[in-house]
Amino acid sequence: MTDFKYPRAEKLKKKTEITLLFEKGKWKTHGNLRIIVLKNKPATPVDDTKFAVSVSKRYFKKAVHRNRIKRLLRECYRLNKELFKEAFGDKSLAMLFWVSQEMPQKFQDVEAQFIKLCQAQKKA
Repeated sequence: MTDFKYPRAEKLKKKTEITLLFEKGKWKTHGNLRIIVLKNKPATPVDDTKFAVSVSKRYFKKAVHRNRIKRLLRECYRLNKELFKEAFGDKSLAMLFWVSQEMPQKFQDVEAQFIKLCQAQKKA
C-alpha cells in the first residue's frame, strides 16, 4: 500500500538545509517545472527525503495564484512520492519551482510535467 501522506517530517523548512541545497544542489528543468536536488552523500547530512515548493512573485503578483500553484505542486509530490523517490533517491533534499507566467489550467497538466521530470531523471 502506498503512503499518500505529506507529514511535517518531509517538509523542507530549516534555513540551513535550504542554504545547503542552493549551494551544493543540482538543477533540472522540464517544461514549466524546475527542481533543485541534493542527494545523500557522505559529505551531506541528509537524514530523510525533504521537499519544498516555491513560486515566484515576479510571475504571479497575487498570493491567491501563487498558493494555488503551490497546492498543485505539493499534491503532485504527495500522489507520486514513490516515483519521486525512485528518480531522486530515498534520502534527498529537493525544492520544486514553477517557472512560467502562465497559470496551469488543470491539475493533470501539472502532474504530467512532474511525472515526466521524474522519468527524465531516472533515465539520466
